[in-house]
Amino acid sequence: MDSGKSWLRRRPGAIEHGLVWLALAGSAWCQPADPNPPADSDPEGSAALERFLADVQSLTAEFTQELWTADQRLLETATGTLLLKRPNRFLWNYVEPIEQLVVADGEQLWMYDVELAQATVAPLEESAASSPAMLLSGDQAVRDGFDVVRSYVFDGLEWIELAPKLDGTDFTSVSIGFKGGAPQRLSLVDGLNQVTRIDLTNVVVNPQLPDTAFEFEPPAGVDVIGGG
Repeated sequence: MDSGKSWLRRRPGAIEHGLVWLALAGSAWCQPADPNPPADSDPEGSAALERFLADVQSLTAEFTQELWTADQRLLETATGTLLLKRPNRFLWNYVEPIEQLVVADGEQLWMYDVELAQATVAPLEESAASSPAMLLSGDQAVRDGFDVVRSYVFDGLEWIELAPKLDGTDFTSVSIGFKGGAPQRLSLVDGLNQVTRIDLTNVVVNPQLPDTAFEFEPPAGVDVIGGG
């Protein structure tokens, strides 16, 4: 497993590239990506990201994640819950359509498929800094792994579009929409122009989360791949 290329992997039928948040409503959600915003850039998107990195140390939310093809066909939908804590801790708990956990404990990245009874583990390497998950849960230095493409205000959110500096990542851009200092929506585009959309709801900023919330111990009988 190459933890530096993608912050989530998938097996057939599961979402890839996750992140990034529940019930999609309104005409704006009829397309896999938001309509093109006005050409004029607005600095509020960049400012929103910097405020988030400076002020938000932990976060919990529920999410809905969708994977769309380049020709705007919906392939997959997944739902679950999210925990984030700086530095370098996150837990994506996928509930539907299949149960999966993606857990970073500060040093290692675990991916556990309940149905397959299989877990993979790898170090959180430097290359993982150019992943969307680490952008949200890493320290301020993680921001250096991305170039700002543009920032703008659209659909009531302050948006910033970023591109990873690291070559060989599984996505070409990530757009984050903020409201009230917290991320509400993400859109990730991969090399095939597929779009992963994530919508967050019930977002709680800076809850008390112990480090133990991000510890993972494979259940008895689970096949573990990696970890030396």
